[in-house]
Amino acid sequence: MGIERSNPVGGPGASSGTDLSGGRRQHTGGGAAVAGAAGDTIGLKERLRAWAHECGFSQIGIAGIDLASAEPGLAAWLQAGFHGEMGYMARHGLKRARPAGLVPGTVSVISARMDYLPRAPAAQAAGDVETGDAAAQPPRWARHELARLARPGEAVVSLYARGRDYHKVLRQRLQQLADRLAAEVGPFGHRVFTDSAPVLEVELAVRAGLGWRGKHTLALSRDAGSLFFLGEIFVDLALPPDRPEEARPPPAAGRLPEPQSDSPNERVPPLSAGPTTGHCGTCSACLAACPTGAIVAPYRLDARRCISYLTIELHGPIPPALRPAIGNRIFGCDDCQLVCPWNKYARRSTLPDFDGRAGLGDGTTLLPLWAWDEREFLRRTEGSAIRRIGHARWRRNLAVALGNAVRASPAGAERAALTAALAAARTAADDLVREHIDWALAQADAGR
Repeated sequence: MGIERSNPVGGPGASSGTDLSGGRRQHTGGGAAVAGAAGDTIGLKERLRAWAHECGFSQIGIAGIDLASAEPGLAAWLQAGFHGEMGYMARHGLKRARPAGLVPGTVSVISARMDYLPRAPAAQAAGDVETGDAAAQPPRWARHELARLARPGEAVVSLYARGRDYHKVLRQRLQQLADRLAAEVGPFGHRVFTDSAPVLEVELAVRAGLGWRGKHTLALSRDAGSLFFLGEIFVDLALPPDRPEEARPPPAAGRLPEPQSDSPNERVPPLSAGPTTGHCGTCSACLAACPTGAIVAPYRLDARRCISYLTIELHGPIPPALRPAIGNRIFGCDDCQLVCPWNKYARRSTLPDFDGRAGLGDGTTLLPLWAWDEREFLRRTEGSAIRRIGHARWRRNLAVALGNAVRASPAGAERAALTAALAAARTAADDLVREHIDWALAQADAGR
């Protein structure tokens, strides 16, 4: 998720942005019912699914707008302060659970899934397989990413952020889908959203049958794991809603076996009191894998501890106690997804947009990125979600990763190169970056 993506809690599934104008168009006319030749709503939904695939989406579903059962969980999450410095979440409050309050006239929500696992597979060992095996072995791409985390000198950017900014990709394609629908039924009222408004994206996706909320708070699909973005079209058309995942028949023989059900006493209710707990069973791999313990209980994320929040949403200093756990993650974190058994079924994107760009994927190391000045940063991150954090926070994140590399490196040429690069940048750094440089330099003694 990560907090930045449209799939996670807070944002890695609750639309973290505040801009209500981008990526939308309001047609006048239309109404709450689909009339005329398009009055066959079942047939219309099937055509809508076909158009969605043509637009690059992997799946769509229809949800209603009564999210009242999600309000107590959302209110409790905000009251606990788990949103951290994301003040817009508190300002919007329960508006997230009231689609018709956000866009008056809305009666249905089209929820769309777009897979983002980059198309190019990681290096394959002889006899290896893409999907892992039935003994809970992670798929090859996940093992590759886990191995990168164990090499302190590498720079790890979350998978979703290595290519083009997903906001731009989804927004454009959601609007294309809305235009196709308008050509079929005539003008209708709608707005397109992807992390651009107070929307409970995961909640709507669950109700639209796209999956269930996993214990890491991300949306999970039996067919696609969790490596996908979510986007929505709020419409004033009364479309028949889809059934939630749990109401569907079990998977066919040969698919991943269903985990044993949790004891009800073991569950912490997710945002909704409805059928959202899905098929995680007794698995707790995501909780155990979180480097900072941000998943404080099943279905509960304290964003203040989440590496995605710390490296993306947090504007000030990263708490010193959490810096060592960040390791070499410089933008976002995928750990809870790398260990999730359901990501055996994660699907590679069909679009080139999410292919990793040079300098942000395999083989990227920390020192070349540290050498980027602001102009180079802006050039390299043009059209990328990374640009939104700005050069200063980018340097802050790199300083933490460099400090962790210093601590992990034995005394010698490698450590000397890291400390020299940090020290050389100290004088010209602003207060935020200088504080993190000083911490990083101090890790030479901490590692003894």
